[in-house]
Order: sequence, then C-alpha cells, then structure tokens
Amino acid sequence: MDKIRALLEEILTADLEKLVFSAARNKSVPYKRITMRPVALHGNLAFQIELASEKKVLHENVDKDRAIALSLEYISDWFKQINSISPFEEVQVLAAKPDNPRIIRKSTGKRVAGGPSGNAVSGKIDPRKVLAHNRAKNYIIPDGVPCDFLIELGVMDSAGMVFKKSYAKFRQINRYLEIVADSLKSLGAAAGSGVTAAVAGESSPFRVIDFGCGKAYLTFALYWYLKIRRGMDVEVIGLDLKEDVIEFCGGVAKKLGYDGLTFMHGDIADFESDGADMVVTLHACDTATDYALSNAVKWGSRIILSVPCCQHELFRQIKNPLMQPMLRHGILNERFTEILTDGLRGLRLESRGYDVDMIEFTSLEHTARNIMIKAIRKGAGAACGADGVQNARDFRAKKAAAQYDALCAEFNVRPTTSII
Repeated sequence: MDKIRALLEEILTADLEKLVFSAARNKSVPYKRITMRPVALHGNLAFQIELASEKKVLHENVDKDRAIALSLEYISDWFKQINSISPFEEVQVLAAKPDNPRIIRKSTGKRVAGGPSGNAVSGKIDPRKVLAHNRAKNYIIPDGVPCDFLIELGVMDSAGMVFKKSYAKFRQINRYLEIVADSLKSLGAAAGSGVTAAVAGESSPFRVIDFGCGKAYLTFALYWYLKIRRGMDVEVIGLDLKEDVIEFCGGVAKKLGYDGLTFMHGDIADFESDGADMVVTLHACDTATDYALSNAVKWGSRIILSVPCCQHELFRQIKNPLMQPMLRHGILNERFTEILTDGLRGLRLESRGYDVDMIEFTSLEHTARNIMIKAIRKGAGAACGADGVQNARDFRAKKAAAQYDALCAEFNVRPTTSII
C-alpha cells in the first residue's frame, strides 16, 4: 500500500477539511464510516478520528504518524474507499485492492502561490495558527479556553481542553448557543433595534424557564451565555422531577457564583409562574412538551425552544384510509406520529402569533430526536403595531388555525396540543 501511504503523508496537513473512510468491505465492519479532521492540541497539529456506528459515535485524537498507521488499517481491513476534501483539492481513493488503488484527484482551483497559510517562498504551514483561527470562529465556547461551568461539569479540564468522551456534548452545547444567539437577534430585529435595546436594557430581568433541565449542561450554558458573555440582566430557572439532580445542579450554581441561576423540583404540568420571556423544553416526554408550550403561550413568552421526545399520544389515534397500507407497519406509524405531532405543535404556535421554524438541533449521528421547534413571538410590544404588519400576522394565525383543524380532522386525532 505504498501509494496510499504516500498520499496520506501528503494530504494529512492542517489544510485538510476532512478525510472519510466508507464502503465497508463486509457486514462485520463495526462502523458505518470513519472521519478524520485536523485539530490543534496544546498548540500542535493532531487529528481527531470520529468512528460512527449505528448507535454511537466515538472520538480519538492522535498524532500524524498514528493517523497514517490507523488509516492504512482502516483501508486494508474495513473500507474500500477514501475521500479527502481540502480547500484546494478533492481526492478519491478506490481501494477494492489496497495494493493497487485507483486515485482520482480534482483541483478546486483555489490554490494560490505559497499555499493558504504559509509564506510565499516556502509554502510551509503553521498548523497552530490555522487551526486556532478555524476553531475560534466555529464555536461560541472555544476548545482550549477554560470555561468554569464546563470544567465543573466534567466536559473540559482545568486548561480548557475538552475531554474526548465529552466532545459530542461540547458540540451540542455550542450548537444550542448558536440557536439562542440567532433567536435573540430575531427579537432585536423585530423590535427595530439591537438585542441590547430590545432585551437586555429592560427594567426587569430577562427571565428564562427550562422545563425538564436534567443534568443542566444546557441550562448552565444558557446562563453563562446570557449573563457572562452578553452581560444581560437575567434570571434562569431549571425545573426537573429528579430531586438529586436538582440538589447537585443547585450546588454547582452556588459554587460558581451563578446568583441568577436557580433549580427547582417540580412537574411541568403543575408549574406556576408569573411569566417568562423565554421557555426551553428539551426532550420533555410526550405530552409534557404540550404543557410546557401551553405555559409559554399563556405567559406570552417571546422565545420558545423545544426539542420534543417520545411522541406516543397519537400513535393509536391516527386513522386515515388512504395511508393505512403504510401506517400498518409499526415503525412507519411511529415515525409519522412524530412528524404529525410536531407539525401540529408548530401550527398551533403559529395560530397563537409565533413565527415557527423546525430546525436540526444535533446530528442524527448522536440522536434521532434532533428536531427543534423554534418559535419567536415578534408581535409583542408597541414596536410591532403597524397596521399592515399586524394584519399580515393575523392572517397567518387564522390560516394556521384552519390548517391545524383540518389536519386533526383528516387523521381523526385529538391531541393534547389543542391546549396551547
């Protein structure tokens, strides 16, 4: 495999975007695919290997020599194809016979004299400079920079390096914060001003309630982002049924000095409050999501972020003669139930004056429960009082209400969602 080894020596650099191993040699291969990317560890070039199986994703960071050795094992024993992507070239290796591979190279036409990150004379690359730049612009909380709550919760070490076992959680946290940032930006645009004027400058704290917060990685992240990163006056409440979890999270918040972050024991359906500007419900089971959404609408919450889970209620209710040949298969009925349930939730929120988007929260590699309902109430406040704008919103709300009723009738369902 001298040709493949020589190619790996050439392409495993800081300029690599990703290297993907695919096309399993047989059914016994334990992974669907393996992806390799350059990373900066302690200022040095390394490679993160992502091993994706049907049920989980594993990560390992290795140096270049080890990356080459493992790559040769992967292509010899497990996979027949390699795809390499960089800003300048795409390479495909067809290795049904590893000792006699077919290598196809295609230039993207983006190469410049001296290379992308080196000097014009030698073309040498400083991996620390390149990778530090790439990671900094990708993550709100960067890898390699100590973050107090992530250290306390065991996601990163005291030097700010994320533990291998926690990298999926680290990416999820950053993805969540990107969605929060985008939601706040939408609020600012709706009010005809920046986020600071629309949200942070109000006389009372910006209040957030996180229903079913669990171990509260994302609750801590939210408080950190709003209070510490953005300097907003905030009050964040995490609610969960597990008393031991609430006790632990409360202790961590106290230790970190997060005075505006509190944790309470309670049920979503029974929780009472005088209101919240933002409601979060991540993986609240079945109709618990509906009760959380109902509370949010009742309070006039301006931002709702919900990742539903275990949508079972409509599974035995759905009756539709045309679709019966398909829905008689349990797995298809289950998946359609999830789609219909969340679709109805979205329409119900639209009928209550919210702008709704269904977005991907996390990669399907990590969890099948990856759809987030993002609802923004842009009609709140005097800034949205223009007659034309309000009439358009009223029209959309009435249309959504009619579509909701029509879908319920079409599939003969009576969802708890109707309480919203």
